[in-house]
Amino acid sequence: MTRANFSSALRFTALAAIMGLGLSAAAQAEPSQRAMDIAHKYPIVDGHIDVPYRMQNHWENVTQATKGGDFDHPRALKGGLDAPFMSIYIPATKEGKGAKELADVLIDQVEAIVYRAPNKFAIARTADDIRNNFNAQKISLPMGMENGAAIEGDLKNLTHFFNRGIRYITLAHSKSNHISDSSYDESKIWDGLSPFGVEMVKEMNRLGIMIDVSHVSDAAFYHSLKVSQAPVIASHSSLRHFTPELERNVDDKMLKALAKNDGVIMINFGSFFLTEAAMNWANKHNAAKQAFETLQGDNLTEEASQRFDDNYKQRFPYPFATIADVADHIDRAKKLVGIDHIGLGSDYDGVGDTLPEGLKDVASYPALIDELLKRNYKEKDIEKILGGNALRVMEAVEALAAKSH
Repeated sequence: MTRANFSSALRFTALAAIMGLGLSAAAQAEPSQRAMDIAHKYPIVDGHIDVPYRMQNHWENVTQATKGGDFDHPRALKGGLDAPFMSIYIPATKEGKGAKELADVLIDQVEAIVYRAPNKFAIARTADDIRNNFNAQKISLPMGMENGAAIEGDLKNLTHFFNRGIRYITLAHSKSNHISDSSYDESKIWDGLSPFGVEMVKEMNRLGIMIDVSHVSDAAFYHSLKVSQAPVIASHSSLRHFTPELERNVDDKMLKALAKNDGVIMINFGSFFLTEAAMNWANKHNAAKQAFETLQGDNLTEEASQRFDDNYKQRFPYPFATIADVADHIDRAKKLVGIDHIGLGSDYDGVGDTLPEGLKDVASYPALIDELLKRNYKEKDIEKILGGNALRVMEAVEALAAKSH
């Protein structure tokens, strides 16, 4: 029996029993039947979920229901999530300090998930793998590396990680590195990509690794498009139109350039990336916390820092975004470049307690589908946003690599 023929209602009822929910609670949480059906009819590909680093910090068995985090198998099953790109996240502080070793450990974490539950999960290296796993009712675990620091200036390491299953690389993260300038870093040392970064992008094309322009500076964004012969992705970015001072997001001109490249922007669910109110709250909180920690000096403790956060949030409640805000980003992208260049890159397990109301974990994709249906999106267009566009880019990158060999 294919997943398309699998009853959404039965799945949800079974999940409620597994998780110990009463049927009344399950019924209250259930989106429309049409949204549930769509969620389970087509492969949902999410460009960025930070499960490996979450497990590195605090191990939980995500093959079963977990108390914490945004992802586990029961919730993914409920939400119809079929191919969450597992983020192999390398902090900027690891540049030149064990980045490659950390990347290998995090890949081991992903492989261990499959080892523990081969009936539930499978590694995916190609678009066909994702489709085949979907038909076999297994959740694919493709992998993307967030921050190319782990390449350590050696293209042999790029081949190593391709062989281990990495299928996209976010060129930089919160600091400029040996590959690319970062959008967060005031020091733009390369004015785009480094000379090594240019060669790395070319080699990524040859191997079949997607170039991810989330986190890079504007100059590096355009430099990547110029060098790459294959479509690129922004695996977890949103639109700067709604957050005017946030370089981390993509502006209208960049979005149009991405579409001309035949690439895809995968919308980030973090409130900070969705609304100016949430962005401003975070900036003010960070400034206040930095001042507090400076005053504490050597007396600063982890408990005091947490107490500051709790008190700050109590006095200044966090302005959570909504599902409508996510849909607004999708609407604008559709208006500017059409439906073929939009995907989802939630950043689940990567943005802390900043997720929008109604999109708090991987069970929530049907709620977003409901919002799109209310806005008169056609089912064929929703299918493209959920995963069709991402799979198309994967196939284009794979086809270019095949010609290179």
